[in-house]
Amino acid sequence: MNAYWSRRAMLVIALALVGVVAPGGRAVAGPPTEQLRTQIDRVIKTLEDPELLKEHRAVERRKAVRKIAEEIFDFAETAKRSLGRHWAARTRAERDEFVKLFANLMERSYISKIELYGGEKIGFSGDTVEGDIATVKSKMVTKGGSEVPIDYRMLKKGDRWLVYDVSIEGVSLVANYRTQFNKIIQTSSYQELVKKLKIKQEEFLEGDRQKRTSRAPGDATL
Repeated sequence: MNAYWSRRAMLVIALALVGVVAPGGRAVAGPPTEQLRTQIDRVIKTLEDPELLKEHRAVERRKAVRKIAEEIFDFAETAKRSLGRHWAARTRAERDEFVKLFANLMERSYISKIELYGGEKIGFSGDTVEGDIATVKSKMVTKGGSEVPIDYRMLKKGDRWLVYDVSIEGVSLVANYRTQFNKIIQTSSYQELVKKLKIKQEEFLEGDRQKRTSRAPGDATL
């Protein structure tokens, strides 16, 4: 996957997570869809909170949205699938470190673009469930009127359904990361991948210190 797809996909996913849910479709929705819809509603309320909309509370607002994102995504599962065949060779300590770095990359990539939301609509068309795996189908209607199909792949943990992958127009977020990670490991090493993730984390932290100016980092591409 190229860098353009990564930036575009992350923006679409960010907008999908904060998009106003279009009416209709509730009759065919099962528990995965309803749980996802509920979480998206929480994001919307957070973004529309008059107090949190104040400029001096921007960092607090993003932290609140990031907390909800942690309840939507199964970052550990996404990290494992994104690392692919290289996961098996990692020690427990390496896995724990990788999941933390990956979760930070995911969260920051969403949050950095989430305020670009401009009234896009999300409509859910139902879900399919096979055991503990579900796919929730939806479409985002852009401001220009075009429709972008978005599939959320979810995993059941207890009584909760958590997103572990998002597919934009048939292209998987996990597959995109896996391609990037595999290339770095094959051309260099796993240690180099971790180094790049740590550098990205430092860039995000520096962005926070600069109060996330328009030039703050947010691309998901390493």
